[in-house]
Amino acid sequence: MPRPLGELEDSVMTRVWKWNRPVTVREVLEDLQQERSIAYTTVMTVLDNLHQKGWVRREAEGRAYRYEAVSTRAAYAAALMNEAWSQSDNPAAALVAFFGMMSEEQREALSDAMRIVQGPENAVNPGNNPANPGNNPANPGGAEREAER
Repeated sequence: MPRPLGELEDSVMTRVWKWNRPVTVREVLEDLQQERSIAYTTVMTVLDNLHQKGWVRREAEGRAYRYEAVSTRAAYAAALMNEAWSQSDNPAAALVAFFGMMSEEQREALSDAMRIVQGPENAVNPGNNPANPGNNPANPGGAEREAER
């Protein structure tokens, strides 16, 4: 798990992730300058550092480089959450506390994500459906009892 991005690294990566294409130092610089005064060499150094850390790959274009994200912001956020969770001495309690901090929208997003991770084969699993006792592992022999009825 890489260290969390610093403030300026995050500002630069936000643009790289948002634009979702190879970018130049000049493009990032011009966009950053709308928010703050910053030098070309500073942005160049940040992108070089991000390259060294494995966050971006670069391809030479003339005397400059074009930089592209290696992974998504979602993957970065997931890695940070996983790292924080793994540091807990009580992961279940950490999850309960985290879920308690979530907004309703975030809980809905979590439910959607769980459905995606579990896949369609688990969305409606007749083997675990109490309405279908014949295939319920918690009700062994249910199929035979259903056949006898």
